[in-house]
Amino acid sequence: LTRITTGADKLGLDDQWRIIEEYQRNLHSSGQPGVGDAFLKWVLTNPENPQRCERVKITPIGDSETDFGEFPSDVALSDFDPSDRKFIAVALAHPQQPPILQAVDSKWWGFKDALHRNGVTVEFICEDDIQRLHERRSES
Repeated sequence: LTRITTGADKLGLDDQWRIIEEYQRNLHSSGQPGVGDAFLKWVLTNPENPQRCERVKITPIGDSETDFGEFPSDVALSDFDPSDRKFIAVALAHPQQPPILQAVDSKWWGFKDALHRNGVTVEFICEDDIQRLHERRSES
């Protein structure tokens, strides 16, 4: 995240603010922010700054806000969280197909091989923690 906020890397965002809206549903940009909250504040300051963010056009299927033409049609991804498909679509639509940084959603761990097979790189920020959470979740 530091590489993004310091300008070493750019953040990929979709062209219709879907990703920003997702961040806003799950984080807060005011008060005493944690790391994710501070990142949201940075995102809300920079979405139109081409030095910091790249807007990527993705193609919704019909009127859907969760199905995109860029999302792989791999049966192994059929149960992938519909609300997270926009991140995959942006990564695949981007000319450099950048990695997706995943910090806290352990469900992604179970799809990492299928995503990789379809050209999506996911970098787990706290890989050991995510793996442990995923295993606990799978056991219950």
